[in-house]
Amino acid sequence: MSITKVSTVGMSREDWLKIRKGSIGGSDAAAIVGLNDYSSAYAVWAEKSGLLPEKEDNESMRQGRDLEEYVAQRFAEKTGKKVRRCNAIIYNDLYPFAHANIDRDIVGEDAGLECKTASALSLSRFKGGEYPSNYYVQCQHYLAITGKQKWYLAVLVLGKDFLVFEIERDEAEIAALMEAERRLWECVKSGENPSVDGSKATTDAIKAIYPESSFGTTELFERDFIIDELMLIKNQIKDLEKMQAERENILKADLGACELGLSDRFKVTWKQQVRSSFDAKRFAEANPDIDLSPYYNVSTFRKFEIRKKKGA
Repeated sequence: MSITKVSTVGMSREDWLKIRKGSIGGSDAAAIVGLNDYSSAYAVWAEKSGLLPEKEDNESMRQGRDLEEYVAQRFAEKTGKKVRRCNAIIYNDLYPFAHANIDRDIVGEDAGLECKTASALSLSRFKGGEYPSNYYVQCQHYLAITGKQKWYLAVLVLGKDFLVFEIERDEAEIAALMEAERRLWECVKSGENPSVDGSKATTDAIKAIYPESSFGTTELFERDFIIDELMLIKNQIKDLEKMQAERENILKADLGACELGLSDRFKVTWKQQVRSSFDAKRFAEANPDIDLSPYYNVSTFRKFEIRKKKGA
């Protein structure tokens, strides 16, 4: 095993993003194995293939970067361990498709540190010594690339708690994760997309890659089984919606004019709510001299539907 480090000192963000796109990083790992709520293997493939624009910086990302130093300091205070910046992108010749951009090294120990900032609303995810699975996968990725034996996870739950977890190196987990990453990178190199799932991330990626339609036709003859399944699912959803409406109506009839109903295990409410909206049609009729067209938001989208061929 040979470890190589590329210094990030003085590196521009544009250059850093370019290098990051050239292989799989720790923040991509959980998505590749289906354990990231905000990304997917397909979305990672699309990003690495240059089919999607770079993710725009947002407030959550900015706070995470700005608070990284604070989280590292709190970790040092709580554990008595010394930490230092790595200031490098790390490569391992065993895994040429991957890299690691770690938060901190632990001085005098064969270990690293991942610093996280979490919303106060996510405190329940850390009960009983647990933490999100995507954090675990990210740390195993870093253990694989760096060759270290242990990773520490420090989490600042804003305004609520500061937590530290120890994650041991797991060779079986690493082998499975690296194989999944290797397969994904083969897809990037070949231009063939990985398996498509039903996540929002994949849905958004497909919409972004194919925002407009042409008048072309493609063959889907090998997809009849998928189409049959989809039609069956749509019919099942309709039946379930009818069943849902029936049960809601039973309870509404029981409630009558009452707002609250109590059973042995549940509270059921049917409350009056007021919602106001702007009636553009009425406004236009009352003010025919005002041109409203500059105030309309116009959006385009592709409508997806399935219809049986005649005679099929």
